[in-house]
Amino acid sequence: MKILFINNDGAGFADQIEVKDETSITQLFQDRVPHGKPQDYLIRVNRQPTTADYVLRDGDRVSITPTKIEGAFQRPIITTTKGESWAHDNASTVCISLEF
Repeated sequence: MKILFINNDGAGFADQIEVKDETSITQLFQDRVPHGKPQDYLIRVNRQPTTADYVLRDGDRVSITPTKIEGAFQRPIITTTKGESWAHDNASTVCISLEF
């Protein structure tokens, strides 16, 4: 059977591909993104989030989009707080955090 497969990992592409009958989303993911972990991707069938055990049907539209991009720059968050500080003469404290 044929499905439309949209791979948004790397360069990305969309193509009609042949898959065996009774192919699950898990099997398709393992075949097409062998280096990836499913929890790091948004996987949709016919534009809707899906379950790992969903069995593909002829004509389904599957998209696999990474939610984590390796090497992406994390911009630090800089905040200034008034109140208790590190030194007695400071009026504020600056905090730098890489957490979002």
